[in-house]
Amino acid sequence: MTTGDSQRRVDGQRVVVRRSSRRRKTVSAYREAGRTVVAIPSGFTRAEEDTWVRRMLARLAASDRRRSPDGEELTRRAETLARQYLDERAIPASIRWTADQNTRWGSCTPAKGTVRISDRVQGMPGWVIDYVLLHELAHLIEPGHGEDFWTLLERYPHTERARGFLLGVSHAWDS
Repeated sequence: MTTGDSQRRVDGQRVVVRRSSRRRKTVSAYREAGRTVVAIPSGFTRAEEDTWVRRMLARLAASDRRRSPDGEELTRRAETLARQYLDERAIPASIRWTADQNTRWGSCTPAKGTVRISDRVQGMPGWVIDYVLLHELAHLIEPGHGEDFWTLLERYPHTERARGFLLGVSHAWDS
């Protein structure tokens, strides 16, 4: 049972603190309608509340960074994946996010060594972003979608799961 909500700004962010008499020890946080909701036990002191609000904001920010890496982080991630799964044979000349891909998750121009990842992928789980990156990196080795291409991608343990996730997202967006 909720015992009361209080709203405030913390580091420029709108935060709602939701106290619950049902909570004994756990704290959770999520984003809702442009604000962050932090759910805490009703018995927390104001000092405990302040500590947990800051801790949860930091956790959400770290999660956001993992789910929406910037261009430099995307490049580092691609290099790590190429090393781990493609024997360092697929280091792109450039890799960047793009907003102009509405029907594909990513694209690759093997002749130029360029990879573009749709910004629609941002916010998806890290293992899905990694799959999309690996898919495009594999095209630097095998331009088509033949057997050799899929053999490369089989090295990534989440390939089938990520493909299913992306199919589900596509279906939901098309509905």
